[in-house]
Amino acid sequence: MNRISSSDSLSTPRFRCFDPTNSNSYPDHTTNHKHYIPTTTSNSNSTTEMITPKIVTSDNGYILEDVPHLSDYLTDLTTHPNPLQYNQTYSAVRQCFVGEDDSVAQQIVVQKDGPRGPHFRRAGPRQTVSFEPEEVNACIVTCGGLCPGLNTVIREIVCCLHHMYGVNTVHGIEGGYKGFYARNTIPLTLKIVNDIHKRGGTILGTSRGGHHTSKIVDSIQNRGINQVYIIGGDGTQKGASVIFEEIRRRGLKVAVAGIPKTIDNDIPVIDKSFGFDTAVEEAQRAINAAHVEAESFENGIGVVKLMGRHSGFIAMYASIASRDVDCCLIPESPFYLEGPGGLFEYIKRRLQENGHMVIVVAEGAGQENLSENTRNINQQDASGNKLLQDVGLWLTQKIKDYFSTQEKININLKYIDPTYMIRAIPSNASDNISCTLLAQSAVHGAMAGYTGFTIGPVNGRHAYIPFHRINERQNKVVVTDRMWARLLLGSTNQPSFLNAPDTFEDDHTEIHSENEESEENGYHGQFLICD
Repeated sequence: MNRISSSDSLSTPRFRCFDPTNSNSYPDHTTNHKHYIPTTTSNSNSTTEMITPKIVTSDNGYILEDVPHLSDYLTDLTTHPNPLQYNQTYSAVRQCFVGEDDSVAQQIVVQKDGPRGPHFRRAGPRQTVSFEPEEVNACIVTCGGLCPGLNTVIREIVCCLHHMYGVNTVHGIEGGYKGFYARNTIPLTLKIVNDIHKRGGTILGTSRGGHHTSKIVDSIQNRGINQVYIIGGDGTQKGASVIFEEIRRRGLKVAVAGIPKTIDNDIPVIDKSFGFDTAVEEAQRAINAAHVEAESFENGIGVVKLMGRHSGFIAMYASIASRDVDCCLIPESPFYLEGPGGLFEYIKRRLQENGHMVIVVAEGAGQENLSENTRNINQQDASGNKLLQDVGLWLTQKIKDYFSTQEKININLKYIDPTYMIRAIPSNASDNISCTLLAQSAVHGAMAGYTGFTIGPVNGRHAYIPFHRINERQNKVVVTDRMWARLLLGSTNQPSFLNAPDTFEDDHTEIHSENEESEENGYHGQFLICD
């Protein structure tokens, strides 16, 4: 069978980019690469080498934020034909392999004479691979909190390795990062993972913390593991970055691939994290229950607390989708209780107009309002997340106290906290598809020899993203964007709880999301002072 190539359909590249399959194009001979510059730094676990970003540029303003490749530090790395070209089913695809110069733009809305913005290497299978199928000894680990879709990702990694590349050796690391050095591995076969996507949670177990770099890499080295798939949130991906740096320092032929997991959707750069759609869909069940309770009683108030430590995406999207929510409170938009324009005044008005009300509050909202003696100051969990006070219980008690003592109004308040119910359910159809694409893209990247990357959708196309880009900050709702305006104007009609001067002052310090439509030039005041 003739070897399928995508190069014939590609135009001559306008910039030079090293080809991992060609030793003559190794980065030392590529003029437009910023080389890796090791700088020694130490932490409590080991001494690692921090690596400068790998950038590819061209004369027309094109910038590629590339990911590491095993050939960057393994000069004797050999490559092999991709087994997919001999697969009759896959080779029938019109463009079987991704072009070496294919990239995905992070910024798709640009101005005529403005910069094009950064690009990322497009995910997908390459013509050559850096691992023979029989030499692959892969492992999968899940870390952090639960999220719908974890088992689907595990299943699809195993299935992709086996069906597409003929890999038969895949291990599961039990109990998160500490499982590398404190637990035995479990074999992951097609039979074991066949039906796990129908179950919530993770069959591997999970935990927070437990990251000891040297012990983890020792375990990887001693077990002969050469592909590591790490599924977890921002803290887990930071740990994966350190593991990659230590592996590179030791000169090991080990590919490290991260699959971002966060039910809060707070990882930057990527369009959306898996499990988010399921969370929004399930959150509406709680909102519907609160609405039924509220409208069935005189002066009924339903309060629903949803996930969102620092980002209010679930609360915002669930509120917009539900259309039964009268007020949505998120961490990015401060609110106050008493006084003109406050929450209590708005609740009273809604009760007078409609006779009932539904409030959705993200778990990280209003923490600045909690009294100092009830706030868990400077306390953190094992993952380094700040411990939050239960804003739902605090808010419901404040509402009861105010209306019973100040307004002398009898209210019927019901409080619903579906947090752990939402986290523990299986993923829906949309998230199952997302998990499949993420898993397969991660496998394609690792087999091709890419390492030190996170996989994720960027403007609808999956791309390999350097660890440092997703670890540099958290994705948050931008309250000067259209989506928040849609909530305020088209759904809840709630006040902004902000004065106009506060709005414009915040505009200069807000970190804007790449995933939302920022209206930075004149749109702000049109909705934030609508009350």
